[in-house]
Amino acid sequence: HTHTWRCKHASQDVSAYCQAAVDCGLTVLGISDHTALPDNRWSHIRMDIDELPHYCAAIDQARKDFDQLKILKSAECEYANEYHSFFQDKLLGELKFDYLVGAAHFFPMNGEWIGSYGGADSLQSLKAYSNYFIQSMESRLFAFMAHPDLFGNSYLTWDENTIAASQDIFTAAAELKIPLEINGYGLRKPKIDTPQGRRCMYPWIPFWEMAADYDILFIVNSDAHKPEDVNANLEEAANIGKQNGLTMADLSHLEQV
Repeated sequence: HTHTWRCKHASQDVSAYCQAAVDCGLTVLGISDHTALPDNRWSHIRMDIDELPHYCAAIDQARKDFDQLKILKSAECEYANEYHSFFQDKLLGELKFDYLVGAAHFFPMNGEWIGSYGGADSLQSLKAYSNYFIQSMESRLFAFMAHPDLFGNSYLTWDENTIAASQDIFTAAAELKIPLEINGYGLRKPKIDTPQGRRCMYPWIPFWEMAADYDILFIVNSDAHKPEDVNANLEEAANIGKQNGLTMADLSHLEQV
C-alpha cells in the first residue's frame, strides 16, 4: 500500500519507492496509488484518467530496473456500481493489475458522497459509512480493505454506535473472508483530542480489541506517501493485531510473476 506523486498528496514516483524498499530489505512491494476513475471524480486526491497509462508504464519500468524486488501493480479504490466493470475489466483485466485495495475515503449518504475525514461524525453517517464499507467488500473486487476504522478521525467517542457499526463490518469481513488493514500511516499522523483522551485517528484500539471476537484476518501496511516511509510502522501495526489474537492474512497468492 504505497502512493506516488500522481495522487497529489504524496511525493516521488515508483522508482524511488522501489529503491527505498530494496535499501531496507523488502522483497515484495505493492504500488497502489489512488485509482483514476473514468469520470475523474475526486480528482483532487487521485490521478486523472489520462495519467493511468503513465502510472502503469512507471511500474513496468521499475520491474525491469529492480529485478531483485517483486513489484505488484495495484490501486486503492472507492467502490461504486458504475465503476464495477472498470475495476474488473479494465484494471484487473486489460491492464493486468495484481490486486485492488478497497477503501472508504468517501461514502454515499442521502444521495451525496460524504468525505470520511470529518464526515462520519453522527449516528446516521456512521451507519452510512459501515453500510458502504460492507457493500465494497461484497463486490469481491478487493484483496483487502484499507483502514476500516477511518471513521475514528471524526467520530470521537467509542460508544454503542461505533460498536454496532464495527459489529456489522466484522461480521461481513469474517463471512466474506476479506482481510482488514491495520494502517501504519495513521500511527504517523498527528494525534487527536477526544472526550476519552488523546489518541490516534486510526488505528483505533477499541475497534481492534473488538475484532478479537470475530474470525478476522488482518494485514499491515505502511500506506507510504513518501519513499522513506515504505516500511514505516509495520511492526507496531502488526503488534496491534497480534496482541488481540488476530490472524495475519496470507496474501502470497498475489505475488504473480
